[in-house]
Amino acid sequence: MEQDDIYLTKLQDYYADNSVLPPYSTIMSLLGFKSKSAVAALVARLKLAQFLESTPEKRLKPGKRFFERAIFDSVRAGMPHPAGDNRNDTITIDEYLVNQPSRTVLVNVKGDSMIDAGIMDGDTVVVEKRNMANIGEMVIAIVENEFTLKTLGKEKDGYVLIPANKAYPVIRPKGSLEIFGVVVGQFRKYK
Repeated sequence: MEQDDIYLTKLQDYYADNSVLPPYSTIMSLLGFKSKSAVAALVARLKLAQFLESTPEKRLKPGKRFFERAIFDSVRAGMPHPAGDNRNDTITIDEYLVNQPSRTVLVNVKGDSMIDAGIMDGDTVVVEKRNMANIGEMVIAIVENEFTLKTLGKEKDGYVLIPANKAYPVIRPKGSLEIFGVVVGQFRKYK
């Protein structure tokens, strides 16, 4: 039981490589168990802790907590401070960034018009689909049948879309302006 965290990470790595959880026989060899009953006991503990679930066909699938990641206390971006294993809590990325799964989509960013807002070419933004937004919110908008990522603003003549890069002009739609969704988060993967 004290090694369940290690076993779970091996199952998470297997899932990352194969997009499926292994059958009991593969878990037995993957974790070095000598019997399927040891696998069954581990699976039962991981189900109880909500890391694993079973499909109607009795196959294993990730549970509610399977994608949880540890949150460490903090790291200074300035001067170094003593290192330690200061885990405070756990969180899943979805739990942190997604409030309404049925209305949330991920959008890959192309271009550099929002770099001063910290959004770079190749980033992925988390967008909550809705057709209304508040002034100052970052939105995915549709202008003249084209998508764009900008901050919603308002001038005396109407709504505008404001870039976060001085090399780009403010967009003042002459026709329709439709809000596709509001940006609620972003992420990027470093190479």
